[in-house]
Amino acid sequence: MEKHDFKQVLQHTPFHVRVEELSLMKSWSPWNGYQVARVFDTLAAEYFAVRSSCTVFDVTPMEKYRIKGPDALDFLNRLVTRDVSKLKPGRVTYVAWCNDEGRVLDDGTIFHLGDDGYRLCAQHHQLDWLMISSLGFDVSIEEETHDVAALSVQGPTSYSVLCAAGISGLEELKPFGILNTKIDDVDVMVSRTGFTGDLGYEVWVDPRHGITLWDAIFSVKERGLYDIKPIGLDALEMVRIEAGFIMPGDDFITAETAVRADHDRSPFELGLEWAVSFDKPYYTGRRALELEKSQPAKRRLVKLSVEGNKEPTDSFLYDAKNGQRIGAIKTNIWSPILKSNLAMADIDYKNGEAPTEIWAEIYYQKELEWKSTWARCEISDKPFWSNKRRSQTPPNRV
Repeated sequence: MEKHDFKQVLQHTPFHVRVEELSLMKSWSPWNGYQVARVFDTLAAEYFAVRSSCTVFDVTPMEKYRIKGPDALDFLNRLVTRDVSKLKPGRVTYVAWCNDEGRVLDDGTIFHLGDDGYRLCAQHHQLDWLMISSLGFDVSIEEETHDVAALSVQGPTSYSVLCAAGISGLEELKPFGILNTKIDDVDVMVSRTGFTGDLGYEVWVDPRHGITLWDAIFSVKERGLYDIKPIGLDALEMVRIEAGFIMPGDDFITAETAVRADHDRSPFELGLEWAVSFDKPYYTGRRALELEKSQPAKRRLVKLSVEGNKEPTDSFLYDAKNGQRIGAIKTNIWSPILKSNLAMADIDYKNGEAPTEIWAEIYYQKELEWKSTWARCEISDKPFWSNKRRSQTPPNRV
């Protein structure tokens, strides 16, 4: 049988040389065709670095699309559920988009780049859907995933680090704002965005200058000014759940990937009603969403805190009043800061109301034996963790 070499199936980002040097665990994972780190050294160290200092995460694999042309705004407003007509140049907004049945295909962000059009960032590949949706519009859609490299710089000292690295103008950059500037004579775009729920930025650069950007940031650490730590996917998973951010493919099945009917989800079922507008012209899925809004909620993806210290992975959830199973936990973490089990859970509603007393059936292994226990759960309407520095302008220099 012919042998094949599969070592280079996954692409390397422009930062891979530095990432590989710092990766002690050599724990890799695929992300949109790229090889990315899950853990660099220890998960605990990376988690606490996000919450106490400055971290760098390679977001190059994120799907990115440049949308330009006379009908670019009309096209985007037809595509997504949120009204983006008021999105000013130099600003970013969160959006979701649906199929005709009002089921979510993906979520992401739209960057208004002024005369350069718009950039749509998504978790999964969306080019086919974008091209189909653009029929009748005078727009050009270009995939630029491989043409734009990016680093997410997050944490309490991220502002101080980027200033020390030579980026000027950050003191005036508000949340969801965009700044075009330079670092070491290299053009970069900085957006005050992120996925950690903390103070943070994303720095966008031509892939040819990726190493220059990385070295400029980490030179701050080499000069002994601030500690900086690269983090992988596992630490990001922890802080995004603490911040209450949802992840397609983890917390819910997208309409494109759902195999069975009723396994996909609408924006309302995901808690994204604030990103659905009925004060703008027709968009894909609007009729279905209008009908759904007029009816009592049947299910919701909720933020759930679970008592005790037993990991509730994939646990079934029950209504204590009638003993009926009402859902399951989708993703969960143990929060070292909050000292609590936190989860995203999909649960059934009755007459538009959530169950008042929820219990999780937890199976866990101890000394090679499986045991079971029950834990009470509580729905949280707000993010589990938030800090006011996330929105401070200018942020405090620390």
